[in-house]
Amino acid sequence: MPALWIAHVTVTDADAYGKYAELAGPAIAKHGGEFIARGGKFVQLEGKERPRNVVAKFASVEAAVDCYNSPEYQEALSHAKGASERELMVVETTA
Repeated sequence: MPALWIAHVTVTDADAYGKYAELAGPAIAKHGGEFIARGGKFVQLEGKERPRNVVAKFASVEAAVDCYNSPEYQEALSHAKGASERELMVVETTA
């Protein structure tokens, strides 16, 4: 089943986070991820608001988790740590 990688982000260091974004996009694409939403308009209805929201579609939960654990993504993530507050989850879709 396909899966969605959903990230909610508050950037605290734009320069360092820019390096993350530069590396994360190709890492996600390399693992079959396709961006559906990247920082567009949103309406927060419940919970903690984060100004940046990203959704990518993967072939499966396993593919998304493999991407997250890949050396390429972990290198990107090293630039996001300390440069953002974020939540990231992978959710299996129903179709």
